[in-house]
Amino acid sequence: MSNSSSITQFLLLAFADTRELQLLRFWLFLAIYLAALLGNGLIITAIACDHHLHTPMYFFLLNLSILDLASISTTLPKSMANSLWDTRAISYAGCAAQVFFFLFLISAEYSLLTVMAYDRYVAICKPLHYGTLLGSRACVHMAAAAWGTGFLYAVLHTANTFSLPLCQGNAVDQFFCEIPQILKLSCSDSDYLREACLLVVSVSLAFGCFVFISFSYVQILRAVLRIPSEQGRHKAFSMCLPHLAVVSLFVSTSFFAYLKPPSISSPSLDLVVTVLYSVVPPAVNPLIYSMRNQELKDALSKLAQWALSHRQYPASLSLHVSQSLS
Repeated sequence: MSNSSSITQFLLLAFADTRELQLLRFWLFLAIYLAALLGNGLIITAIACDHHLHTPMYFFLLNLSILDLASISTTLPKSMANSLWDTRAISYAGCAAQVFFFLFLISAEYSLLTVMAYDRYVAICKPLHYGTLLGSRACVHMAAAAWGTGFLYAVLHTANTFSLPLCQGNAVDQFFCEIPQILKLSCSDSDYLREACLLVVSVSLAFGCFVFISFSYVQILRAVLRIPSEQGRHKAFSMCLPHLAVVSLFVSTSFFAYLKPPSISSPSLDLVVTVLYSVVPPAVNPLIYSMRNQELKDALSKLAQWALSHRQYPASLSLHVSQSLS
């Protein structure tokens, strides 16, 4: 009987047996990864470079884009490399690192989404107190608290999961190392239940955040409906709908992934749900936030114009020099 001390590597899920389908998965994941890098990279650059976007809402959005970039970079590159090189292996240390960073980033993102709900609540329901409640120092403290919460959560669960004896093999039925799949390899039900109880406590805390977000949006909706002008209501909805869409996608898929009954669990369903909560949000969040946000569109347009002007400048300069020489 083996345990975790004798396991040197894990075997990740093989999507397909044929080489053609493995390469197809590689190209599909590569396209999603590049879309996430481009979208989040543009938002980060636009917010950092445009002083008009140096406000609490965009400060939190900047942090969200950084978390999205980091989280998708934790899962997809290794899976793509395995598809390209026709292997399933990931080292024990690599698996533990993947679990830690994914939990850290996902937990920090959920905490940040809760903070962003509070930001929208204050902006719409208590606009006269916005500068006081969400000053620069308060924003930094809230963002730091979100990152710190994710770090503590990841340390707790990673340490507990990888302290369990594992004797059910080393095959992980997922395309990256995930706690529920690793728990299936534990030696006894008591070991499994120890981490499962921690997960229940964590989910309860997450549900508390969800209740806070829901309460915030109930209050926001009531305040918006009291706005007399249609233009004012439209602007308020434009501020809140992207965040609400992101929260709904993230919460629904992640809660289902960790709380679904074992009776409906299957490898194909687990795979689809995991892709929905770990891969899709980082790729689509930039699109969701930029579609209805005119300020962000304007900043991205300025960024594109700046890039084009600097691209054309060397060409015009070289043409001028050649004409002068001739």
